[in-house]
Amino acid sequence: MRVGVAGAGAFGTALAIALGRKGAVTLWSRDEGQARAMRDSRQNAARLPGADLSEGVTPSADVGELDDCEVVLLAMPMQQMRAALAGPLAQLADRPLVACCKGIELDTGLGPTGVIAEVAPGATAALLTGPSFAGEIARGLPTALTLACADAARVETLQRALSTDVLRLYRTTDTAGAELGGALKNVMAIACGAVIGAGLGNSARAALMTRGYAEMLRIAAARGARPETLAGLSGFGDLTLSCTSDMSRNYQLGLAIGRGAAFDPAVTVEGAATARAMVKAEAYRGLDLPITRAVADLVDGRETLPSVMARLLARSLKEE
Repeated sequence: MRVGVAGAGAFGTALAIALGRKGAVTLWSRDEGQARAMRDSRQNAARLPGADLSEGVTPSADVGELDDCEVVLLAMPMQQMRAALAGPLAQLADRPLVACCKGIELDTGLGPTGVIAEVAPGATAALLTGPSFAGEIARGLPTALTLACADAARVETLQRALSTDVLRLYRTTDTAGAELGGALKNVMAIACGAVIGAGLGNSARAALMTRGYAEMLRIAAARGARPETLAGLSGFGDLTLSCTSDMSRNYQLGLAIGRGAAFDPAVTVEGAATARAMVKAEAYRGLDLPITRAVADLVDGRETLPSVMARLLARSLKEE
């Protein structure tokens, strides 16, 4: 099965490298200059320096070269996916499209598969998510991810096609649970980064991770997701990685907030948009979301970390 990867950022490039060790992969970039540089150097020096493209990877800026791909991975930020599907990728709406992003669309409250279903209703919508860093995937380090698709037969086919000897995919038909786990762990990673950045300690981080996970379960239940999905790689697994590693962009943003330091606005941090989307979405009105709301207030500058911390610690005592 020929695989296409639409998006030549760090994660898209890493997935192309991993899958290119197994078979033919087209790695599409919007930028002809970037595609040419990758063809010439066999690296994506701008986004994933030091990682050689595997033999099976063909970089291209010609979107028509994705037409021959039986499945296309959408490796782009969540907030850009709708425009890409309605624009340059519109001709791909008749095949499996696998979103490789984590987040909630700010304007609609939809997750990745919801956006695919709305913009490309003829496609089979799927999601690849879980605890992973691009550099480790590119280096061939063992990684396990969740592949979610509502079509039980199709998800098995995709699982076989996209798994490799070191990239192990677990399948689920619970797309809502997989989407929410991947999106919400980014929010909690910002919060945990802020805790460590402010010097509040590892005990506070552990407490925040635990109560954040409880918050994730409440949201999942409200959306009809299965709790066991959140207990898997796409939820608890990704939460653990993102809340404890300096390699997480969301955690890095939190560290900057906690330290009162500047953060590069050009860096994509899905957790900030997700927190805003969760607070805005009508579907989540009335839910108890103290950490999510605190993160939204912090990233938008409505409150300071000391005031947010005081508010959370002043909440009424209750059973766990």
